[in-house]
Amino acid sequence: MLKVALPKGRIAEDTLEIFTKIFGNEFKFEDRKLTMTQGNFEFLMVRNQDIPTYVTEGAADIGVVGLDVLEEHNADVLRLLDLKLGKCKVCIGIKNEDKLDYSKPEIKIATKMPNITRNYFATKATAVKIIKLYGSIELAPIVGLSDAIVDIVETGTTMKQNGLKVAEAIMDSSAHLIANKNSFIVKKEEILSLYHKINDLIN
Repeated sequence: MLKVALPKGRIAEDTLEIFTKIFGNEFKFEDRKLTMTQGNFEFLMVRNQDIPTYVTEGAADIGVVGLDVLEEHNADVLRLLDLKLGKCKVCIGIKNEDKLDYSKPEIKIATKMPNITRNYFATKATAVKIIKLYGSIELAPIVGLSDAIVDIVETGTTMKQNGLKVAEAIMDSSAHLIANKNSFIVKKEEILSLYHKINDLIN
C-alpha cells in the first residue's frame, strides 16, 4: 500500500482527478475526512506546508506539494515529477508608487517564506530584515510594516486590489510529485509504476 500526502484545496482535487483518469475509479474524500483508502492507495489530506515533513519522516511514501514549499523547507526528498498543476510565481511586491531600492542598507520584507527570501536577496548582496507573517501579507507595506513583500502570485489580482505591483519574480512554482527516500527503495516498483502512469497522462 502506498501512502499519498495531498495538500488541501484545488491541487488535491486536480491530483485525485489524475488518479481517477488512470485507474478508472472515483477518488474522493468524504466530507471532512482526512484519510481515504482506495485500492492500493491510502490518501492523507494534509496542510500544504506540512507535506514535506510527512514525506521526509515516512508518514507518507509519496506526496504532492508546490515547488515553493520544497524550496522553503529544503526538504530531503526525491523530486520525481512536475505535475504542472497549481502554477504560480513567488514574487516581490511593492506599493505602486515605490521602487525596490537595492542601495538601502537593509530592506524590510514581510513574508511567510523567509528562506526563499533570504536566499534571493543574498544573491543580490542585499541585507534583509524578515518580518514573518502568516496571512494578509499585502497589508504590510500599506501600513508601513515593511518595504516590500515576498508572496505567491497566481493572477496578481490581490496585489492590484491592495495598491501593490510586482517588482520582481523570484521563481516559478507548480505542484511536484515527491517521494520518501527509503520508500523509494522499498516500494520502488509501485512508485515507478505510478510515476510512469502519471507521466504518460500529463505529457
